[in-house]
Amino acid sequence: MRSPTPRGCARGFVVGFLVAAAVYDVLIAENFGHRPWLPATVLLAGFAAVLWPVERRPRWLTPQLRTATPAAVSLLFTTGVLLTGRAEVPFGPGEVAILLCLLFIAVRHCPRPWALLCGVLDAAALLLLPVRYFRSVQDEVLASAVIGLVLIGLVAGLAGYLRSLDYRRTVAVGETRRAERVAIAADLHDFVAHHVTGILVQTQVARMMAERQPQDLDPVLAGIERAATEALASMRRTVGVLRDTGPEAADRRPVGDLAGLTDMVEAFSSPGRTSVLHRDPGVSDDLPHEVQAAAFRVVQEALTNVRRHAADATRVTVRLACPGDRLEVTVTDDGRGGTQLPEAAHGGGFGLVGLTERVTALGGALHAGPRPGAGWEVTARFPVGKTRFSQAKG
Repeated sequence: MRSPTPRGCARGFVVGFLVAAAVYDVLIAENFGHRPWLPATVLLAGFAAVLWPVERRPRWLTPQLRTATPAAVSLLFTTGVLLTGRAEVPFGPGEVAILLCLLFIAVRHCPRPWALLCGVLDAAALLLLPVRYFRSVQDEVLASAVIGLVLIGLVAGLAGYLRSLDYRRTVAVGETRRAERVAIAADLHDFVAHHVTGILVQTQVARMMAERQPQDLDPVLAGIERAATEALASMRRTVGVLRDTGPEAADRRPVGDLAGLTDMVEAFSSPGRTSVLHRDPGVSDDLPHEVQAAAFRVVQEALTNVRRHAADATRVTVRLACPGDRLEVTVTDDGRGGTQLPEAAHGGGFGLVGLTERVTALGGALHAGPRPGAGWEVTARFPVGKTRFSQAKG
């Protein structure tokens, strides 16, 4: 047997209060010699609007219809009492509570064009209730109106505040989704640019070998096929993430980790160029996922830039070390510059900017520049200590 939740207890209390107040309204009408079905009609319309379960509520029962209809019935009842000149017709706490609930629903849930109209209708029905009973005593009518205005202000203010919180939450969720999609697009660019650049380089090598060494073309063509397959797989994963909004979508996002660096560095080797990975034993696979993904991106972008801007490099070295509470990633090459890629494949120069933003967001630092003598070096340092990382992440 499930234990009652605080929300369920609160709902049960509200329902019980409304039912008790409605019964009291009907008993008052009977004691004053009036037909009880008239106030009962108003109360039933209000109950249907306030207490109809959300999961069973039909689509046509919109918030504006729920809040306007009972208020209109209450106003018709009050108007009928005034026009027929009946004796004093009492009103009770049940109708007051229901109209306040309807006012709350109107201000918080009705669409913006309707919220004001339905709210004014509910407030008018509430303020005119005393006219049924205090028609000839101005002081009581004025006092009841003041009390009604205070209640209306409190309920409408609370509903408006909660509506503003809902709006802020919706905006925040939208901005978060947009930022996530931008990050996914950046991931896709990094992966596809890396593989496509490799395809271009290996295609150029294949064209040269087709004339001089046609018998050695198979490994080069296999590399082109592998790079194209990986690029397509990255795009499929990214499109799947963009289409899926479930919690498991993030697991298919094309991110990398330290374990994936081995294959990427080995695949970067080619005839005339050697790429090696040196990983200190102190570098653990249990580093925070965000740090591993950022380190993977640093190496990926550095290798892509070697293809684009240092085609003459004969050796590329990737080093992973953990001095103290930091992860240090270093990529060096011995190229002197120059490329065989077409101008359109050189990139727009935003790779290092994006890397810098990614690294600094984790509390790290990125440095890129020429090495003494010849070559280029890219170094990224990430804090991986628990205290420093939690501060950077927060």
